[in-house]
Amino acid sequence: MKTKFLLLGPLLLLFACGQNKNGNVQTADSTQSKSLTFKATSPNEQAIYSRAFNAVIWGMAAVNTELMQASLFQAKGDYNQVVYWSGLLNSNNQTLTPNTDVIYINPFYDTRKGPVVLEIPPAEGNSSITGSVDDSWQTAIEDVGPAGLDKGKGGKYLILPPGYKDPVPKGYFPMPSSIYTGYAVLRSNLTTGDKDDVARAIEYGKRVKIYPYAQASNPPQTTFVDLLNVPFGNTIPYNIQFFERLNSFVQREPWLTRDKAMIDPLKTIGIEKGKTFNPDARTKEILEAAIADAHKWINEQYETLFVPPFYDNTHWALPARMEIRNAVVTDYADPNSYPIDGRAIIFSIAYFSAKHLGAGQFYLVNLKDNTGQNLDGSKLYRLHLPANVPITLYWSVTAYNRETHGVMQGMPYFSRASTTPGLQKNADGSIDLYFGPKAPDGKESNWTPTDPKHGFEIMARFYGPEKAFFDKVWKMGDPEEVK
Repeated sequence: MKTKFLLLGPLLLLFACGQNKNGNVQTADSTQSKSLTFKATSPNEQAIYSRAFNAVIWGMAAVNTELMQASLFQAKGDYNQVVYWSGLLNSNNQTLTPNTDVIYINPFYDTRKGPVVLEIPPAEGNSSITGSVDDSWQTAIEDVGPAGLDKGKGGKYLILPPGYKDPVPKGYFPMPSSIYTGYAVLRSNLTTGDKDDVARAIEYGKRVKIYPYAQASNPPQTTFVDLLNVPFGNTIPYNIQFFERLNSFVQREPWLTRDKAMIDPLKTIGIEKGKTFNPDARTKEILEAAIADAHKWINEQYETLFVPPFYDNTHWALPARMEIRNAVVTDYADPNSYPIDGRAIIFSIAYFSAKHLGAGQFYLVNLKDNTGQNLDGSKLYRLHLPANVPITLYWSVTAYNRETHGVMQGMPYFSRASTTPGLQKNADGSIDLYFGPKAPDGKESNWTPTDPKHGFEIMARFYGPEKAFFDKVWKMGDPEEVK
């Protein structure tokens, strides 16, 4: 039976969180946090503010996933089904920094009724999947596909509920989940990027299956929900809706030992397992002041993650400290480390974690040009990529709205990639990419449009990175303004 409280409250629509309590779509940009100066009138109000601020930091990853699950239900999908996009993403998708140069195949699982089977097809010819299974805390359980446990041979992954003790049958890869729900981010990779190639990637991706283990002897047909023309997203709402989504998560999932210190702080702000979240007007005011300030703090901390850079004398970096990178791949195994600050920052701008980052893919982000100025959507920039990028699959570079971390509204596309048809190369094999409100003459195929009213950030993705990439034999510089 579908959990009804997940259908209540807000759902993202483009830049906005898209439902009010009556289920009507809202169009206001609810990602914006107001400039609020909070003044407590009592110690209790100060406690509500402080504990709400910390709840935002602690709960960011959970709310990130909860927003996608709410979008799933709004799209008439359900757990143990697969959402996919029957084409390259458009701005109906407002997930955080999505890859716009692959075909996404995203199964969502729920193990409350028992283990769930996820079947990954074997890689064949140009068809392969790069992806990982994460729980709803965005903690990587394991990678799948050629860079995962099945090594490209395909296989059956058995996602296990918390505390599952029965032996795992032969022929399954065990995937123990610390909580009941989660999802897989699967990318059906492109090669040439043309119409036929996209169709091939879609057909291959739809060979993925998900079903209850209890029905493994006669698996039901997997339900696929096409989201190409449907609003779907998880742009973080920095307002009361954040706490509504956090409450939904707390009501559904078990308390983990590492998080029990949050039980009383959440009670202070009105979130308690088994009870309705219904703050009064003054408490809502305090909660919104707290999340506005938490938003500012997260943004400030985000910018510190680019020092030191990946390449010397540039602004390129993977915006995640080593502590959080280690934590999400070990399920926070270090008893002396729980980097919730780093978790809040990375999952305010992205979703998904890989178990073995660098095996299947690697990411670099840049917010600035070569002079240290923030990237401005009203200006034109050139990014030079030297020849012979050390990868086995493909690279892509995508532009995102700097404030929401989603793709920009009203643009025909959002990136250029090695799979982009018609991409122009220089005589030496290098490539110049352009980002700006208008394409330079003759460079349209290498240009990504930007919104002149907003700043932007760019993410470079490298799929199948080779040793030379990490040895930094190959290096790209910062974008440079074209005057």
